[in-house]
Amino acid sequence: MIHLTSLQLKLLRDLWRLRAQAIAIAAVAMCGIASLVTMRGAYEALRLAQHTYYQQYRFADVFASVRRAPLGITSAIRNIDGVADVQARVVFDAPLDVPGLNEPATGRLVSLNPANQHDLNRVYLRAGRLPDAGNRHEILISEAFAHANTLQAGAVLQAVINGRRESLNVTGIAISPEYINEARGSGFPDYRRFGVLWMDQETLGSLLDMREGCNDIVLTLTPGASEAEVIHRLDGLLEPFGGLGAIGREDQLSHQFISNELAQTKVSATVIPAIFLSVAAFLVHNVLLRLSSLQRMQIGLLKSFGFSNAAIASHYMQFALLTVATGSLIGIALGSWLGHGLAHLYARFFHFPTLSFSLSASLVLTALIVSLLSALLGSGLAVYRVLQMTPAEAMGPESPLRYQRNSLERLSLWQRLPLVLRMVLRNLLRTPLKTSLTIFGLSMSAALVITGLFSFDALNEIIRFQYRVLQREDISVIFNEEHSTDIINQLTRLPGVLRAEGFLSAPVALRVRHREKRTAIIGLERQRQLRLTVDALERSIELPAEGLVCSRMLADLLHLQIGDKVEIDFLAGRRQKTEVPVTLILDEPIGAFAYMDVQALSRLLQKTPMVNGAWLALDITNAETFYRAIKVLPALASTSLREVTIQSFLSTVGENIRINNSVLVIFACVIAAGIIYNSARIALSEHATELASLRILGFTRAEVTVLLLTEQWLLTTIAIPLGCLIGYGLAAAIAKLLSQELFRIPLIISGRTFLIAAIVVMLSGLASSVSIWLRLQKLDLIAVLKTRE
Repeated sequence: MIHLTSLQLKLLRDLWRLRAQAIAIAAVAMCGIASLVTMRGAYEALRLAQHTYYQQYRFADVFASVRRAPLGITSAIRNIDGVADVQARVVFDAPLDVPGLNEPATGRLVSLNPANQHDLNRVYLRAGRLPDAGNRHEILISEAFAHANTLQAGAVLQAVINGRRESLNVTGIAISPEYINEARGSGFPDYRRFGVLWMDQETLGSLLDMREGCNDIVLTLTPGASEAEVIHRLDGLLEPFGGLGAIGREDQLSHQFISNELAQTKVSATVIPAIFLSVAAFLVHNVLLRLSSLQRMQIGLLKSFGFSNAAIASHYMQFALLTVATGSLIGIALGSWLGHGLAHLYARFFHFPTLSFSLSASLVLTALIVSLLSALLGSGLAVYRVLQMTPAEAMGPESPLRYQRNSLERLSLWQRLPLVLRMVLRNLLRTPLKTSLTIFGLSMSAALVITGLFSFDALNEIIRFQYRVLQREDISVIFNEEHSTDIINQLTRLPGVLRAEGFLSAPVALRVRHREKRTAIIGLERQRQLRLTVDALERSIELPAEGLVCSRMLADLLHLQIGDKVEIDFLAGRRQKTEVPVTLILDEPIGAFAYMDVQALSRLLQKTPMVNGAWLALDITNAETFYRAIKVLPALASTSLREVTIQSFLSTVGENIRINNSVLVIFACVIAAGIIYNSARIALSEHATELASLRILGFTRAEVTVLLLTEQWLLTTIAIPLGCLIGYGLAAAIAKLLSQELFRIPLIISGRTFLIAAIVVMLSGLASSVSIWLRLQKLDLIAVLKTRE
């Protein structure tokens, strides 16, 4: 039989008597720990899957593209200090005709050695077999592309390769560490219309007249090697062959995408639980502070009977620990369940051989330690007050508050206020610190709801601004090489084309002092309707005739201001080097690009104006005819549809944000209800004696109820605007922390979000009011007046 000490029995009685408030605290702790376990566990699962895949399938460290180089260049590259292994490949983007798909698709053809075992970025075969050596019609296709188009081994695709139409037979489905996220350029994945196709090296080389050559080189580095030095020497070797500039792993698109996701998840796993658990500590602080105040006489008696300060302090800390620990254990279980769901979501976006959530012992230990610290932090002040009391002091009543007229009472308006409101205001103004803390706690409930909801507003704003205001084309096309502007006239004659605007994209390295960024300068026509540049009021503006225009993200990366000089190293053609001033900075949410007037860009490149891409506006009624015509154009390398890009953004980044933040919003609503209910119960406890006295003096139950609830609703009304301000500040901090190079999170909070936060707070307040009203109906006047508990 378990023997309980007197303090343990008292603890159980306190927990039972304050069970509703204890449950509220446990619910808040549960939300905080569940968010920690979910996000931190998903982060660890994603990082482990990435590390294992990269290591086992030999993901390259450096990537370089050239126009054409001999295969023998690999010997010279191997002699560079720091190079461990090198592989020369052939990579080519080809238009595809996919069964069941009206729009044109793009296939990235990547050469594959027959053995595959010693390749860098080697493929992992999901189904089927490798292509036979020398068979010009056999390919592997990427898993995401296969699933999106319901393709299996045995399917046949049509491709235009080097101006010739080829039939390609699918022999298997594969993934590669180079394409964990299958995106092209700087856009988002479109698994239906873009896929990776692996073909035998000799076969692809012969189709592209590159049997003894290559146009793509990947290499790994020895431990401790300088990536920058290797890239510098590699660029020098490849320059005579039309090198386009080597990049390190950090700039490789698929790796960059998953690294951004890891960074965002890590930030979320730190910031969101910290906010939630801080609120839990605040609630513990309020409850224990009130409990220690109510139990002054009991504390005095315990000290008089010889209980040590440590034993009494431990008693009150155990209240906090048991409450928070209960919520934390439930939170760990809930977080594990949500973590498995989040890992499943990641598996849809990122293609690994294995990706699974595992609740590690270290994660459980971290969650328990964090919850322990939260409980100790919340109980600290209450315990300090208990330790400071002497038995004689604790046995006596608290010193009465010093009452005096406040500044409002001196106003003539004061006497015109209803009596109930004057009583409430007088009580609140006489305890300003307690009133301020109560308002702060209530305001945090609104702030947390706003913090959870603002991501939806930011997502909608990204789509509206980037894809409705700036990008107005229906389809963009990329050519396989530069062409004269005459090709734009040819495009306008295709069926269904209403307007065509060409552009020139030039790969560059931009340098400002010690900072460098590899990106593209996009040369735009002066008169444009399909790709706009706008000012802060979203009014269309012309590009300056000279100088460089930067996106805000690029300007932040290079620490640029208008008027600063930027060194430009062109990475193609004659590889000119020049310096130009920054003349304009644009607020664009996606990408880190630079723009110039196409005439000015052509002068820097020392050639007549050319184009390597175009934006088209289509007559939707003739779209299918246009798609059939464009599929067979030999000059075409790839296409991208704006509406498809929007759907791709929504189904990758957007869906991830929606699912994560939907859970956070639910947690925020639970926490809001917990804060408001706790505040109401503490108010009832504090005013129980006063309310009972008023009842003895002749006040009705309804009048007493109105008096208490008026105070609660007045505090709630003041707290909602303050909560909106705090929520805005928290959203601003999170937006800054989560913004990455691929896209920037705009700080946009709609009126609808503020309204929802206010409604959540008011509904929680209404539910709490009903609970308080029910308790007031059961108020035992004699019992309340006999005891201060």
